[in-house]
Amino acid sequence: MDIRKLIALASAAALAVPCMASCKKKDTKTEEVTIEEIEETSGESEETTEPATVETYPDYPISYPEIEKKDTGDIYEAEDAKLSKDLKIISNPKAEEKDENAGDGEEKKEEEVQPTTKLDPTVKPPTMIEKYSGKGYVTGFRSDGSTTATFTVNAPSTQHYDLSFSIAAERFVNCRITLNGTEISRFKTMDDGEFTLITLYGVFLVKGKSEIEIRPENGDICLDYLKVSNNTSLSDIKYDAEDDLTNKEAGKNAKELMTFLTDNYGKYTLTGQYASSPENEELELIYRTTGKYPVIRFSAMHTTGNSFDSTFKDLDACADWYRNGGVVGLMWYWEAPSKKPSVYSKETDFKLSDAMTDIDLSKLSQEEIRGLYCEGKISEQCYGLMLDIDNMAGQLTSLKNKGVPVLWRPLHEASGDWFWWGASGADAYKWLWELMYKRYTNYFELDNLIWIWNGQSESTLVNKNTFDIASLDIYLDSKKDYGSRYEQFLALQKIVGKEKLIALSECSSVPDIDASFRDNAVWSFFGQWYGKYISDDKGEYSEEYTSKDAIVRVYNSDGALSLDEYKKLRKGEKLVSDYGDEVPATTTTTTTTTSTTVPTETSAEGETTPADTTVTAVTSE
Repeated sequence: MDIRKLIALASAAALAVPCMASCKKKDTKTEEVTIEEIEETSGESEETTEPATVETYPDYPISYPEIEKKDTGDIYEAEDAKLSKDLKIISNPKAEEKDENAGDGEEKKEEEVQPTTKLDPTVKPPTMIEKYSGKGYVTGFRSDGSTTATFTVNAPSTQHYDLSFSIAAERFVNCRITLNGTEISRFKTMDDGEFTLITLYGVFLVKGKSEIEIRPENGDICLDYLKVSNNTSLSDIKYDAEDDLTNKEAGKNAKELMTFLTDNYGKYTLTGQYASSPENEELELIYRTTGKYPVIRFSAMHTTGNSFDSTFKDLDACADWYRNGGVVGLMWYWEAPSKKPSVYSKETDFKLSDAMTDIDLSKLSQEEIRGLYCEGKISEQCYGLMLDIDNMAGQLTSLKNKGVPVLWRPLHEASGDWFWWGASGADAYKWLWELMYKRYTNYFELDNLIWIWNGQSESTLVNKNTFDIASLDIYLDSKKDYGSRYEQFLALQKIVGKEKLIALSECSSVPDIDASFRDNAVWSFFGQWYGKYISDDKGEYSEEYTSKDAIVRVYNSDGALSLDEYKKLRKGEKLVSDYGDEVPATTTTTTTTTSTTVPTETSAEGETTPADTTVTAVTSE
């Protein structure tokens, strides 16, 4: 490595107090990253110590009901649904009378009628409704979410369906949808007073009767009908991702890991767990609970305070995990370079937009960057960013020199404004991403990084030549609500293209592996967050978000890889289930599982589509 880069790593180790008063501070003594740490070579690591007695479980073959594709387009009128007592049916009596008096042999035509009754004396009626289906529509929903309409649908076969609700509203109204008592989606209506189709794609229904309930939670709507049609969009999901890393100079270990991920994409989901400390309490808890270790050890990197001190211990834990045969995943919990250091935009005065510059800083030395700051050509916010970026480069370099490839996920969850790197808008976010990618790849030559873009919105999509994997963080409102999250999978693949791997980088509860294969949404890997999502106050397994049965089934599923299975595959061995079959294998059962859906947007044709994956409830704790 060029000596200037080593100096940059060392000088950046001291996180500069971002509000540097003047250039005189350049002579202030800094806490240096030791060259010995950076140049340390890998050694042998002890195997993970296993508890004396751990319950083991049999393999679970992939299992879901047999799917039978049938075309359908049934319409269920709202006036025929089961309605809360306060709801009203609005219709045109003259149109109904004309319809009833139609003579024999005369074809009845659907009338386009205007509502003649006020919707609600306290609510302004929609002014743009031109027509409705059937004899009328339903309205009068309370704003406290206490009123519902329940459709009893009769599915002609067991398969995935699209559920389209015809709704008009004068304001944006949040609606909650349940299937047989289990929440499957939330969406927001339009506010233009016109009947618009809002579609949930790929909802799995078993042949026969099911109850689908809609509950407006904060306002009135006009509900016309529910259309149930067979789904075709899930077949669009493909697993043809490219295994070439965007960094053409990537190291051997990183290339091998990426090749493994792409070769097994759509065949297996790699298990992953976030560790809150170098002691790996959560990973050991998973082992005691399921009899298996996760493949990926995820953790969060820091650059300030006490967390910064513990990061160096965590780097050793990462290296140990890799030497023991596992995979390392890192995110950056980047506290803003400010007198108020926080990741949350509301808790810091740092503005990324104030740091932006047209000067290409990616290949400059620290001395050159400091010179630009002293000359007033870059702001103190920009200088603070560069110090942080270079400091993190030093930590990642130590893993590079130990031969550890890293699933690297910086600038996560950028589509909202809760983190400072997303609060200044998409342009600022993309500028920072590009700067970091180019500096780490070209200047520091970090050839061990597999870059994960976690922007979670089409508006924050960065240059596709600067990331290898696209991922989502999904924290569900409903506890113990597993499912496949197929809607988010499909929407994200539409944004980034089929050449990128799709992963679930954070989750509150583990995905249902059976449902993932059933719904054709097999995530490359998942990472369950720590804390209340996995353990209680005593450090024991908590079933608050994922039941013990569910997590046992995931870690022992033929469709998910645990650490021991991953090691076997990396050695070229084949996996064989307890039933004697090479896995994954599929069996047919009569169980059903539901999933949650992604927010939708209205298309030009008036029907909504899952065009953007700005997922609600994504912030981690």
